[in-house]
Amino acid sequence: MNSLIEVQKKIIPQAIELMEKRYAILRQISISQPIGRRMLSNILDLSERTTRTEIDFLKEKKLIDIAVSGMTITDEGKEILEKLDSVMGEIMGISDLEIKLRDKLGINYVVISKKVNESKDMITDGVAKSAAKYILKNLNPHDKIAIAGGTTMRQVAYNLKSDKAYEVDYSNLIVMPTRGSVGSDIEIQANSIAASFAKNLGAQVEFLYVPDELDGSARETLMSIPDVKRTLDHLRVSDKVIFSIGRADVMAKRRGMSYEDIEKLKAKGAIGEAFGYYFDKNGEIVMKLNTVGIDIDMYKNAKDSIVVFAGSDKVDSFLALYKLNKNLTLITDEDSAKEILNKLSEETI
Repeated sequence: MNSLIEVQKKIIPQAIELMEKRYAILRQISISQPIGRRMLSNILDLSERTTRTEIDFLKEKKLIDIAVSGMTITDEGKEILEKLDSVMGEIMGISDLEIKLRDKLGINYVVISKKVNESKDMITDGVAKSAAKYILKNLNPHDKIAIAGGTTMRQVAYNLKSDKAYEVDYSNLIVMPTRGSVGSDIEIQANSIAASFAKNLGAQVEFLYVPDELDGSARETLMSIPDVKRTLDHLRVSDKVIFSIGRADVMAKRRGMSYEDIEKLKAKGAIGEAFGYYFDKNGEIVMKLNTVGIDIDMYKNAKDSIVVFAGSDKVDSFLALYKLNKNLTLITDEDSAKEILNKLSEETI
């Protein structure tokens, strides 16, 4: 495949350019549907004329539908896009980048969402779609899945909507939140995301309807409640832990931490947060909260951990966290992947 692509680039470069363009259009429609032609043109930085021509071609081939609300991808378009993903990965050098990053980090697997002139929100959507696709391909019908909260996880759960390519009975699969309630935004709390994840798969769901951070006897009392205890027992034997990395300062504010405590975190060099633990650039834990849910030991012993994030502002947080457990799959965007590699290279100089 690589040799054929190299020949095509030299002999008929316009064919490769055209395929890249049509791939970018089809992928963007899939991410943003329903989407209007003008918005698509602006996102991909294409002229109105070029966009119109390519849209007409994709419509003629029955890869997209056009309605008053905008353009959407058809089932046939989804199949073509899935086949194109691997081919375009090689053309755009993504496959090589995934392998190089995986080997450099020493982790299980890397999935990189390709960059096609997207905004920050659309890059996150692209990463979430890539994560959903990977998760669907690697789920077992009897898995116990622990999923975290946050905006990225919400998008991952949303993109797990039933697809004809994945008609599997997940009625025995159990989905659980990694923690109790954090912050006031219900939509991005782990309980809500676990419910959405389970609903889209037709799976079972268990909840942790307790505050995430508790102290003393209140914590012990709540953890002894049968439903809470059952979920915690299942979390300890999770088959997959799916989560996103958080910046220490952002997560501290989301938890309502006081100004004084945030300043203490900064003084200790905290850069990242996961599962109620704040850690520095070396992966050393600098602060631990009394959270209800998965703790760092459960994470370290997890059979299969999947971290999903978009945005280079989280790269340092990831580089600190991955050192705690390399039994890991990373799903991120192209720019973040390249920055991770650059930072790893700097460390070896």
